[in-house]
Amino acid sequence: MSGDERMKAKGSRIRAGDALAPLEIPITRTLIVAGAIASRDYQDVHHDTELAHRKGSPDIFMNILTTNGLVGRYITDHFGPTAVLRKVAIRLGAPNYPGDTMVLTGSVEEVDGDTATVRVVGANGIGKHVTGTVTVTVPAGEPSVIASAEGQA
Repeated sequence: MSGDERMKAKGSRIRAGDALAPLEIPITRTLIVAGAIASRDYQDVHHDTELAHRKGSPDIFMNILTTNGLVGRYITDHFGPTAVLRKVAIRLGAPNYPGDTMVLTGSVEEVDGDTATVRVVGANGIGKHVTGTVTVTVPAGEPSVIASAEGQA
């Protein structure tokens, strides 16, 4: 079900306390390497297993720019293609290694007019890979109508 379909099914209203559906992302070598190349991060720990081992890592691991993009995707998948990310504030924790799965979850913390702040956590098999908040605006008249905690649109 797309973000727009989820919003329509929920009556098109977002309130503080609402939970976003989880998103499971398989962590593959291809995802890690492609994300590093796309973000022009040529650090060897993101593409060269042998050099990652020499630097003390059990394998290559995902870079923060790829994680940031996946967090943004999670939010826009939920709120729809017209959602505008106003602020993404994340912190990395446990590395994302190939063969694991990261599960992104989120909850709406605050609503102000057409803007919401969403707390996001991305966990993998060894812990929390990413934590943070995303501030998102959904333009008026779009399928996703954000409502305040008092129920005002």
